[in-house]
Amino acid sequence: MGAAAYWLLEAAAHELLLFAAVGLLIGGIDDLIVDAIWIGRGMKRWSARHPRGDLANLARPAAPGRIAVLIGAWDEAAVIGAMLRHALATFDHDDYRIYVGAYPNDPATIAAVEEVAREDMRVRLVVGARDGPTTKADCLNQIWHALLADEIASGRAYKAVVLHDAEDVVHSGELRVFDTLIERFDLVQLPVLPLVDRHSRWISGHYCDEFAEAHGKQLVVREAIGAGVPSAGVGCALSRAALQRIADAGGGDPFDADSLTEDYEIGLKLGDFGMRGIFVRLPAAAGRSLVAVRAYFPATLRTAVRQKTRWMTGIALSGWERLGWTGGIAESWMRLRDRRAVLAAIVLAAAYGALALEVTAMAWRYAVDRPVFVPLAAPLALLLQVNLILMLWRIAMRFAMVRSAYGWGEAWRSVPRMIVGNIVAMMAARRAVFHYAGIRAQRPVAWDKTVHVFPATVPAE
Repeated sequence: MGAAAYWLLEAAAHELLLFAAVGLLIGGIDDLIVDAIWIGRGMKRWSARHPRGDLANLARPAAPGRIAVLIGAWDEAAVIGAMLRHALATFDHDDYRIYVGAYPNDPATIAAVEEVAREDMRVRLVVGARDGPTTKADCLNQIWHALLADEIASGRAYKAVVLHDAEDVVHSGELRVFDTLIERFDLVQLPVLPLVDRHSRWISGHYCDEFAEAHGKQLVVREAIGAGVPSAGVGCALSRAALQRIADAGGGDPFDADSLTEDYEIGLKLGDFGMRGIFVRLPAAAGRSLVAVRAYFPATLRTAVRQKTRWMTGIALSGWERLGWTGGIAESWMRLRDRRAVLAAIVLAAAYGALALEVTAMAWRYAVDRPVFVPLAAPLALLLQVNLILMLWRIAMRFAMVRSAYGWGEAWRSVPRMIVGNIVAMMAARRAVFHYAGIRAQRPVAWDKTVHVFPATVPAE
C-alpha cells in the first residue's frame, strides 16, 4: 500500500510539473518577445538621438478648450473631499469642471461633495436616480447626461473628458497635456504610479512592481505595434467627439452599464472605431518625475484579491465574450495577453503544487531511509533549465523597471514580492471564475469596490 501511494505521489508531481513547465515556457517566451520589442524600440530611439520632450517644452494647444473631469463615487466620504480640494488647488488649467457622480442612498458622500462645491463652483455634484451601488459605468453614464445638459444650457461644448477615481492624487500638469494632445488623438493615457504604503510593503507594494512594468514597458509596446491602448480609468482623457460617437452606437450611453471594466473596454472600442489612442510618459521637466497619477492601492490580502477579481472577471473572462477578437495580429496578440490571467494563475498553482508534492516525496524517501535521488527525464530537465533562465530574466526586468520608477529599495523588495503577486493572482482567479459564473447566471452586476485612502500629506511631484 505504501509503495503504491508513493508511486501515485511521484506520478502526480511529474504530471503537474510537466503541465506547469510547458505553461511557464509559453508565457515566458511571450513576455520575452514583449521585452525584445521594448528594448529594440529604446535602442532605435537612442541611436537616432531622439530628444525626449517634457512638460516644460510641451506645445500649447492650437485651440484651448474646456475640460470635464468625471469621478464616479460610491461610499467615498472618507476621501472625496480631500481629493477634490487637492485637485482644485493643483490643476494648472484655466477652464475645467469636476463632475462627481453619487447615489441618493449615500448621504455621507453627497454631503462631502456638497461642502467642496459650496467652496468652489467648479465642482458639480450629480446624484443619480437609482440607489447604489450599481456599476461604475452606470454612474459615469449619469454624469455624462448631466454634462450634456450643461453644454446645452451654457452653449459651450467640452473639448475632452477626463476620468479619475475618488482617491487619485492628480498631477498639476495633466490637463495641459490632455488639452494639447487630444487635438491629435482620441484617447490620451498617462502612467499610473501606485504610492508606496510603508505599512503594507508586501501587499500594496506588489502593485508598485506590476504597474512599473505595465506602464513602463507593456503599454509602450502595445502602442508601438499598433494595438489599441486600453484606458486605465484614471489619468485618461477622451475626446468629446469620440465619446459621443461611442454613445451614439450604444443607445446614448458611452459606458456599458453591465461592464465591470468599462475603462479597459472603452479604450479598445475606440480602436474598433478606427480612432487613435496614445500612452504618454512625459517628465515634468528634465530630470524630474513623470506627469502621472498616483494613488494608494489595496493594503490587505482580502482587498487586493477583491480588486484583482474584478479585473480578471471583466478583462480575462467577460472581455473575451464582450469584445471578441477584432483587429489585426497585433491587436489579437495583446488581447490574448490580457485574457491569459486566469490560465496563468492555473499554471502557477500547478507549479506550486508540483513543488509541494516533490518536497513531500523527498520527505517520504528520507522517512523510510531511502534518500535516493530520482533523476528527471532529459526533456523535462531541459525544459526546467530553459524556464529557469526565463525566470531569471523576468526577475531582472522587474528589478530594472521598479528601480527606474521607485529606486533601489523597492527594486530589491520586488523580487520576493513576485511570490506575493502570484498568491494574490491565484486567489483572485478562483474567485473570478465563480464571479463570472454568477454573471452568466444573470445575477445583477454591482460595484465591488474596496476602501480607499487619500494621503494625509501629498507627495511632491
